[in-house]
Amino acid sequence: MTVVAAVDRGESTDDVVTEAETLAKAMDEDLHVVHVLSQEEFRGIERASVEETGTTVPLDEIREYAEGIADDAADGIAQEYEPVGLVGEAAEELLEYVEDVDARYIVLGGRRRSPVGKVLFGSTAQPVLLSASCPVVTITRGEE
Repeated sequence: MTVVAAVDRGESTDDVVTEAETLAKAMDEDLHVVHVLSQEEFRGIERASVEETGTTVPLDEIREYAEGIADDAADGIAQEYEPVGLVGEAAEELLEYVEDVDARYIVLGGRRRSPVGKVLFGSTAQPVLLSASCPVVTITRGEE
């Protein structure tokens, strides 16, 4: 089993990785640090590549780019971890990955939002909390 730290480029990434590493060590589990590159970011990279070189970027290279973001997020914080890069809708990809590796815990960042903010804006944390097959630990930061 593994502990999965879901990271983005946000402010709570250090706290997410730290908490996930603490859990992984306490449970004697592997730590996977996962970044999901959104479809929008993927399209932006594709568009730039086509404009510059006339060719598309192979999906494996895009995943490697996302893996690099995960690696950067954990570098200097966690001692032993596996960086993982995924591409797609964040909650969906994360939940699928968690099932594939039979994760013991998911640690992710969340935002404190007003009730109106919760209704108006989607969140990665909410569908993960509602659909995960394992416990989810959220590290919250202020309202955005």
